[in-house]
Amino acid sequence: MTSDDRDQFTALRVRPYLLTGGRTRSAVDLPLEAIVRSTPDGANRLATLDHERKSIVSLCMQPQSIAEISAHLHMHLQVAKVLVGDLITEGLVGSHAATAPTSARPDVALLERVLNGLQSL
Repeated sequence: MTSDDRDQFTALRVRPYLLTGGRTRSAVDLPLEAIVRSTPDGANRLATLDHERKSIVSLCMQPQSIAEISAHLHMHLQVAKVLVGDLITEGLVGSHAATAPTSARPDVALLERVLNGLQSL
């Protein structure tokens, strides 16, 4: 491994840490399927944002899930969640996460029957 290879490898490992300021969580807890869309304020402030934040706000002009944002921007999923959470806190993007009440979830017995049926196929 040459010194250039080591420098590039180190840069790849450090970058996510730098993007999130060392944080692994944001103030906003977002599931993978949360739908994110840019706000009018985000669109207006697009020119003043740094590269990653600008990329997220631009991408979210059309609704995107957290997973899609991560994939489109080749960004680790947790990094995307932290950055999107920051953007939500700042009002530059908004999020809608569909959550089902606990009572609306299927019971374990039903899930086991479905799994057994699928395995028998």
